[in-house]
Amino acid sequence: MKIRAGVLGATGAVGQRFVQLLESHPWFELVALAASERSAGKRYGDACAWKLDAPMPAAARELLVQPLEPRLECDVVFSALDAAVAGPAEESFAAAGYAVLSNSRNHRMDADVPLLVPEVNPDHAALIPAQRRNRGWRGFIATNPNCSTATLVLALAPLERRFGLKAVAVTTLQAVSGAGYPGLPSLDILGNVVPYIAGEEEKIERETKKILGTLAADRIAPHPVTVSAQTTRVPVVDGHTAAVFVTLGSDPGPEAVCEALASYRSVPQERGLPSAPAHPTVVVAGEDRPQPRLDIGVERGMASVIGRVRRCDVMGYKFIVLGHNTIRGAAGAALLNAELLQAQGLLQR
Repeated sequence: MKIRAGVLGATGAVGQRFVQLLESHPWFELVALAASERSAGKRYGDACAWKLDAPMPAAARELLVQPLEPRLECDVVFSALDAAVAGPAEESFAAAGYAVLSNSRNHRMDADVPLLVPEVNPDHAALIPAQRRNRGWRGFIATNPNCSTATLVLALAPLERRFGLKAVAVTTLQAVSGAGYPGLPSLDILGNVVPYIAGEEEKIERETKKILGTLAADRIAPHPVTVSAQTTRVPVVDGHTAAVFVTLGSDPGPEAVCEALASYRSVPQERGLPSAPAHPTVVVAGEDRPQPRLDIGVERGMASVIGRVRRCDVMGYKFIVLGHNTIRGAAGAALLNAELLQAQGLLQR
């Protein structure tokens, strides 16, 4: 019997991606949708201005959009809520006994909330029993990171495991879909690069250290790596690209770096989780790769695609990382988190 799932913030860009990815999922059945007052009470097909390139799932079209209240007849909710409302809404669902898999930023850095990338820190899910004790909740909140952090950390983890990681500098080129719909006005972004995205640099710098950190005594000791980030918005629809510079704990050479990235596997691959990519870190050849237009669909959008691995005279090594910001960076990440927690026996209500 499938686990009953709901989506909070179902009409927005990430909410739509949740609805799409839950269609015909082998473990979860989408049975409930919730959104703001202006959408509540309407059929999803009427309330949602569908923007994805595949048709709206027929079953979802007929579901009635419900208010953002913990009265949904489901066991797990995927939150695509805007940060302005996500904090208290997610807490109310967790207190009422729901497993909340959140894409929102509000609780990512809470000491007792796991910030999960299943290939990197599956052991951090052990925070959940402590969270329940601390807060008196019957349910819990587990989060996935910022869209750029998600694919960056996937590329850093194999290097940290194999060689050690001392410092990271990253400049992102982030797609407009990361700003939600309708995003930026066309006169701001067409033919332009916007060299600032509010809050993004701080998220990358803090979240990376938590994800790579060590679980100890019901809390996470952040990784000591130094992380410096610059973030930009570029006129690309989907796909966040990042230019990454790293200082490793040793000097293995570019071929060894590529091998560590290409061969990386972890718990989701070992357990055969439904949304897990067979290859979470894919190294592509060619001086002009990866590119969003050519490589965003690798591993159904669930991998970090890496290219141009080479030496750097300043930091040691440099490379390019590409990730699908609304799949691996958002809805797909939360769905994989739910699969991990189910495999660990933590999802039962």
